[in-house]
Amino acid sequence: MREITAAVLENKRIAENIYALVFLTEEEIPVRCGQFCMIGVRGYPLKRPLAVCKAEGTRITVCYQIRGGGTKTLAESCKAGEKISVLMPLGNGFTLRPEERRIAVVGGGAGVFPLIAALREFQGQKQLFAYMGFKNKDSVCLYYEMQRGEKLVLCTDDGSRGVKGTSVQAFLSDIGAVKPDAVLACGPLPMLRALKSGTKGLDIPVYVSLEERMGCGVGACLVCVCNKKDGTHARVCRDGPVFRLDEIEV
Repeated sequence: MREITAAVLENKRIAENIYALVFLTEEEIPVRCGQFCMIGVRGYPLKRPLAVCKAEGTRITVCYQIRGGGTKTLAESCKAGEKISVLMPLGNGFTLRPEERRIAVVGGGAGVFPLIAALREFQGQKQLFAYMGFKNKDSVCLYYEMQRGEKLVLCTDDGSRGVKGTSVQAFLSDIGAVKPDAVLACGPLPMLRALKSGTKGLDIPVYVSLEERMGCGVGACLVCVCNKKDGTHARVCRDGPVFRLDEIEV
């Protein structure tokens, strides 16, 4: 983990309320898929947590959805050529065992962003089957990045693009054919609950990246605490954001 000053290359809209922020670091910082960074926003004392979507040498891409004042300000005020404060890399990441070869990747909404990093990292090493869900056709982004595996099923809630329904529904209808050794997932809590219910008793490890509000990003403020099934608690920023789905309460 390092706090750096990075140079913004671009900050552009790529879908409805979705932006891609690209910045340049002075030297290469190793980042694993599933890790995130904290980005400083002008006028806000706390940095905003954003998943790393691509790490290409010193060029880092993070994608984000406008959800509140901080991300709205980031979208409107952060311009190419500016310097931003970045704390990275943070958290753990997606780790797969050698015997986990056939991997289902299930994402919903902004949850696709850390999964793009996973598809990029495991491409050529694993057989990847992606199921990605969005609200509608205007919300779909990074389609070219999602096509890195053996198969891609694109879903929208209203059926305006791809298959009508959720990514979890599409995956569960295909699970018998795919026979995954493991699942990587990220998305809103209702999606994770549906995935947990649908895979119960199947003996398939499901690794999820949790989306939580954060304050510090390093485990000190306890804003992002989640409950574990054994009655203990975990800090999403420090102990996660990736957990086994069967080990946490969602």
